[in-house]
Amino acid sequence: MKTEGRNAVIELLKTDKNIDKILLEKGAQGSLGLIFAQARKQGVRVQFVDKKALDKESVTKKHQGVIAYTTDYEYFELEDLIAEKKNEKGGFIVLCDGIEDVHNLGSILRVAECAGADGVVIPKTGSAQVTESVIRISAGAAEHIKVAKVANLNQAIETLQQNGFWAYALEANGEDIYAQDFSGNVALVVGGEDSGVKRLTKEKCDKTVSLPLQGKVNSLNASVALGIAAYEVLKKRL
Repeated sequence: MKTEGRNAVIELLKTDKNIDKILLEKGAQGSLGLIFAQARKQGVRVQFVDKKALDKESVTKKHQGVIAYTTDYEYFELEDLIAEKKNEKGGFIVLCDGIEDVHNLGSILRVAECAGADGVVIPKTGSAQVTESVIRISAGAAEHIKVAKVANLNQAIETLQQNGFWAYALEANGEDIYAQDFSGNVALVVGGEDSGVKRLTKEKCDKTVSLPLQGKVNSLNASVALGIAAYEVLKKRL
Protein backbone atom coordinates (compact mmCIF):
# COMPACT_ATOMS: atom_id res chain seq x y z
CA MET A 1 0.00 0.00 0.00
CA LYS A 2 1.27 3.49 -0.86
CA THR A 3 0.90 6.68 1.17
CA GLU A 4 1.72 9.88 -0.73
CA GLY A 5 2.26 13.50 0.29
CA ARG A 6 4.20 15.15 3.08
CA ASN A 7 1.46 15.52 5.69
CA ALA A 8 0.11 12.03 5.03
CA VAL A 9 3.53 10.43 5.51
CA ILE A 10 4.23 12.52 8.63
CA GLU A 11 0.98 11.23 10.15
CA LEU A 12 1.78 7.69 9.03
CA LEU A 13 5.05 7.82 10.96
CA LYS A 14 3.06 8.58 14.13
CA THR A 15 1.18 5.27 13.88
CA ASP A 16 2.16 1.66 14.60
CA LYS A 17 1.78 0.64 10.97
CA ASN A 18 4.63 -1.29 9.39
CA ILE A 19 6.48 0.93 6.94
CA ASP A 20 8.54 -1.08 4.48
CA LYS A 21 10.35 1.88 2.95
CA ILE A 22 10.03 5.57 2.07
CA LEU A 23 11.01 7.12 -1.25
CA LEU A 24 12.24 10.72 -0.87
CA GLU A 25 13.07 13.14 -3.63
CA LYS A 26 16.78 13.91 -3.81
CA GLY A 27 17.81 17.16 -2.14
CA ALA A 28 15.08 16.83 0.49
CA GLN A 29 14.53 20.01 2.47
CA GLY A 30 11.96 21.44 4.89
CA SER A 31 9.35 18.87 5.94
CA LEU A 32 11.01 16.25 3.72
CA GLY A 33 14.09 16.60 5.89
CA LEU A 34 11.93 16.11 8.98
CA ILE A 35 10.41 12.97 7.44
CA PHE A 36 13.89 11.63 6.76
CA ALA A 37 15.03 12.31 10.34
CA GLN A 38 11.96 10.66 11.87
CA ALA A 39 12.18 7.68 9.54
CA ARG A 40 15.83 7.10 10.48
CA LYS A 41 14.94 7.39 14.17
CA GLN A 42 12.30 4.70 13.76
CA GLY A 43 14.56 2.44 11.70
CA VAL A 44 12.56 2.86 8.49
CA ARG A 45 14.50 2.35 5.26
CA VAL A 46 14.75 5.52 3.14
CA GLN A 47 15.71 5.68 -0.54
CA PHE A 48 16.54 8.96 -2.29
CA VAL A 49 15.32 9.04 -5.89
CA ASP A 50 14.77 11.68 -8.55
CA LYS A 51 11.38 13.24 -9.28
CA LYS A 52 10.86 11.09 -12.38
CA ALA A 53 11.01 7.92 -10.30
CA LEU A 54 8.45 9.33 -7.85
CA ASP A 55 6.19 10.41 -10.73
CA LYS A 56 6.32 6.87 -12.08
CA GLU A 57 5.42 5.32 -8.70
CA SER A 58 2.75 7.86 -7.79
CA VAL A 59 -0.94 6.96 -8.05
CA THR A 60 -2.28 10.40 -7.17
CA LYS A 61 0.42 12.37 -9.04
CA LYS A 62 0.53 14.59 -5.95
CA HIS A 63 3.37 12.91 -4.07
CA GLN A 64 5.06 16.19 -2.98
CA GLY A 65 8.42 14.45 -3.07
CA VAL A 66 7.59 11.49 -0.81
CA ILE A 67 5.93 8.06 -1.05
CA ALA A 68 5.75 5.54 1.80
CA TYR A 69 5.08 1.82 1.41
CA THR A 70 3.34 -0.06 4.22
CA THR A 71 3.02 -3.78 4.98
CA ASP A 72 0.10 -5.32 6.80
CA TYR A 73 1.86 -7.58 9.32
CA GLU A 74 0.01 -8.63 12.46
CA TYR A 75 2.11 -8.46 15.63
CA PHE A 76 1.39 -10.46 18.77
CA GLU A 77 1.38 -9.40 22.40
CA LEU A 78 4.26 -10.34 24.71
CA GLU A 79 1.77 -12.44 26.70
CA ASP A 80 1.12 -14.54 23.59
CA LEU A 81 4.80 -15.44 23.41
CA ILE A 82 4.94 -16.27 27.11
CA ALA A 83 1.98 -18.62 26.74
CA GLU A 84 3.38 -20.38 23.64
CA LYS A 85 6.02 -22.75 25.13
CA LYS A 86 6.66 -25.13 22.23
CA ASN A 87 9.14 -27.16 24.30
CA GLU A 88 7.97 -28.92 27.46
CA LYS A 89 11.34 -28.16 29.07
CA GLY A 90 10.63 -24.43 29.08
CA GLY A 91 9.89 -21.31 27.09
CA PHE A 92 12.45 -19.68 24.81
CA ILE A 93 12.07 -16.07 23.67
CA VAL A 94 14.54 -13.92 21.71
CA LEU A 95 14.67 -10.15 22.30
CA CYS A 96 16.26 -7.75 19.80
CA ASP A 97 17.99 -4.68 21.23
CA GLY A 98 18.58 -2.15 18.46
CA ILE A 99 18.61 -4.47 15.44
CA GLU A 100 18.23 -1.82 12.73
CA ASP A 101 19.27 -3.75 9.64
CA VAL A 102 16.40 -5.54 7.88
CA HIS A 103 18.73 -8.31 6.73
CA ASN A 104 19.78 -9.04 10.29
CA LEU A 105 16.20 -9.03 11.56
CA GLY A 106 15.08 -11.33 8.77
CA SER A 107 17.95 -13.71 9.54
CA ILE A 108 17.19 -13.55 13.27
CA LEU A 109 13.57 -14.54 12.66
CA ARG A 110 14.76 -17.44 10.53
CA VAL A 111 17.24 -18.62 13.17
CA ALA A 112 14.71 -18.24 16.01
CA GLU A 113 12.06 -20.22 14.12
CA CYS A 114 14.47 -23.00 13.16
CA ALA A 115 15.76 -23.27 16.74
CA GLY A 116 12.22 -23.66 18.08
CA ALA A 117 11.92 -20.30 19.84
CA ASP A 118 8.45 -19.33 21.00
CA GLY A 119 8.79 -15.83 19.59
CA VAL A 120 10.85 -12.72 19.00
CA VAL A 121 10.44 -9.34 20.70
CA ILE A 122 11.35 -6.07 19.01
CA PRO A 123 11.02 -2.48 20.28
CA LYS A 124 8.67 -0.04 18.55
CA THR A 125 11.44 2.49 17.97
CA GLY A 126 15.13 2.19 17.14
CA SER A 127 14.60 -1.17 15.46
CA ALA A 128 13.84 -2.64 12.07
CA GLN A 129 10.20 -3.67 11.79
CA VAL A 130 8.65 -6.69 10.08
CA THR A 131 8.29 -5.49 6.51
CA GLU A 132 7.95 -7.28 3.19
CA SER A 133 11.75 -7.20 2.92
CA VAL A 134 12.19 -8.82 6.34
CA ILE A 135 9.60 -11.48 5.53
CA ARG A 136 11.42 -12.27 2.27
CA ILE A 137 14.85 -12.38 3.94
CA SER A 138 13.50 -14.67 6.66
CA ALA A 139 12.67 -17.21 3.93
CA GLY A 140 9.10 -17.33 5.20
CA ALA A 141 10.01 -17.87 8.85
CA ALA A 142 8.26 -14.61 9.74
CA GLU A 143 4.98 -16.30 8.87
CA HIS A 144 5.59 -19.10 11.38
CA ILE A 145 7.04 -17.37 14.44
CA LYS A 146 5.28 -14.89 16.67
CA VAL A 147 6.77 -11.39 16.82
CA ALA A 148 5.78 -8.98 19.59
CA LYS A 149 6.43 -5.25 19.35
CA VAL A 150 6.89 -3.51 22.72
CA ALA A 151 7.20 0.12 23.80
CA ASN A 152 10.04 -0.59 26.23
CA LEU A 153 12.42 -3.54 25.96
CA ASN A 154 13.58 -3.29 29.58
CA GLN A 155 10.00 -3.48 30.82
CA ALA A 156 9.50 -6.52 28.59
CA ILE A 157 12.48 -8.18 30.29
CA GLU A 158 10.96 -7.42 33.69
CA THR A 159 7.65 -8.93 32.60
CA LEU A 160 9.43 -12.07 31.41
CA GLN A 161 11.33 -12.35 34.69
CA GLN A 162 8.08 -12.01 36.62
CA ASN A 163 6.78 -14.93 34.57
CA GLY A 164 9.68 -17.21 35.45
CA PHE A 165 12.11 -16.42 32.63
CA TRP A 166 15.85 -16.11 33.17
CA ALA A 167 17.20 -13.30 30.99
CA TYR A 168 20.59 -13.65 29.30
CA ALA A 169 22.35 -10.81 27.45
CA LEU A 170 24.46 -12.11 24.57
CA GLU A 171 27.42 -9.77 24.82
CA ALA A 172 31.20 -9.62 25.18
CA ASN A 173 32.96 -10.08 28.52
CA GLY A 174 30.29 -12.37 29.94
CA GLU A 175 30.29 -15.93 31.24
CA ASP A 176 31.09 -18.78 28.86
CA ILE A 177 27.86 -19.65 27.07
CA TYR A 178 28.85 -23.32 26.93
CA ALA A 179 28.94 -23.49 30.74
CA GLN A 180 25.29 -22.45 31.12
CA ASP A 181 22.45 -24.76 32.10
CA PHE A 182 19.68 -23.08 30.07
CA SER A 183 17.02 -25.16 31.81
CA GLY A 184 13.58 -23.67 32.39
CA ASN A 185 12.41 -20.50 30.67
CA VAL A 186 15.08 -18.61 28.70
CA ALA A 187 14.98 -15.05 27.36
CA LEU A 188 17.99 -14.34 25.15
CA VAL A 189 18.82 -10.70 24.31
CA VAL A 190 20.85 -10.01 21.17
CA GLY A 191 22.25 -6.53 20.56
CA GLY A 192 22.56 -4.24 17.57
CA GLU A 193 25.20 -4.43 14.88
CA ASP A 194 27.38 -1.66 16.29
CA SER A 195 26.35 -0.96 19.87
CA GLY A 196 25.59 -4.46 21.14
CA VAL A 197 23.23 -4.87 24.09
CA LYS A 198 22.70 -1.48 25.73
CA ARG A 199 24.14 -0.99 29.22
CA LEU A 200 20.80 -0.55 31.01
CA THR A 201 19.32 -3.53 29.20
CA LYS A 202 22.34 -5.65 30.11
CA GLU A 203 21.94 -4.61 33.75
CA LYS A 204 18.30 -5.75 33.65
CA CYS A 205 19.37 -9.23 32.59
CA ASP A 206 20.21 -11.94 35.07
CA LYS A 207 23.43 -12.88 33.29
CA THR A 208 25.68 -11.84 30.44
CA VAL A 209 26.93 -14.73 28.32
CA SER A 210 29.56 -14.68 25.60
CA LEU A 211 30.75 -16.80 22.71
CA PRO A 212 34.46 -17.65 22.79
CA LEU A 213 36.21 -15.88 19.89
CA GLN A 214 39.47 -17.39 18.74
CA GLY A 215 40.28 -15.19 15.75
CA LYS A 216 41.51 -11.63 15.35
CA VAL A 217 38.04 -10.18 14.68
CA ASN A 218 36.39 -9.32 18.00
CA SER A 219 32.72 -9.71 17.12
CA LEU A 220 30.20 -11.69 15.10
CA ASN A 221 27.24 -10.54 13.03
CA ALA A 222 24.16 -10.37 15.28
CA SER A 223 22.22 -13.09 13.48
CA VAL A 224 25.26 -15.38 13.34
CA ALA A 225 25.90 -14.93 17.07
CA LEU A 226 22.26 -15.62 17.80
CA GLY A 227 22.37 -18.75 15.65
CA ILE A 228 25.19 -20.22 17.71
CA ALA A 229 23.58 -19.20 21.01
CA ALA A 230 20.08 -20.34 20.08
CA TYR A 231 21.30 -23.78 19.16
CA GLU A 232 23.22 -24.01 22.43
CA VAL A 233 19.89 -23.37 24.19
CA LEU A 234 18.22 -25.97 21.96
CA LYS A 235 20.92 -28.54 22.63
CA LYS A 236 20.18 -28.41 26.36
CA ARG A 237 16.50 -29.13 25.62
CA LEU A 238 16.82 -32.12 23.27
